Amino acid sequence: MLSDFKKFILRGNVVDLAVAVVIGAAFNTIIQSLVKDLITPLIAALGGKPNFANLFFTLHHSKFMYGDFINAVISFLILATVIFFLVVQPINKLIALSNRNQKPTEPGTKKCPECLSDVPMKATRCAFCAIKLK
Repeated sequence: MLSDFKKFILRGNVVDLAVAVVIGAAFNTIIQSLVKDLITPLIAALGGKPNFANLFFTLHHSKFMYGDFINAVISFLILATVIFFLVVQPINKLIALSNRNQKPTEPGTKKCPECLSDVPMKATRCAFCAIKLK
């Protein structure tokens, strides 16, 4: 059982996931700081409020901190933008560049028009419903 646990822990995707979580947490700290220290004051200067975190309203002696929510939404939008433009787009371009010299592979199967089963391309009859294929 101990050797199985060791195999599980040292498996590539478990280690990759652990690294991704640690890097994600560090990246989250950077984005939170960017929002809190740079973006929020910039937007607040335009809107007249110095800090969104201090925005709240009270209802039946309960305090609703909607300013924190605004900060969280701004943080999410910045994080999504950064990930899209600095991670997703470059990876997509790299994949497109690496695949540009590859020939497209021919499919090995086709759909039967009658029963919609997958049949080999060279088949003349469907193995499931026995109709003649073109």
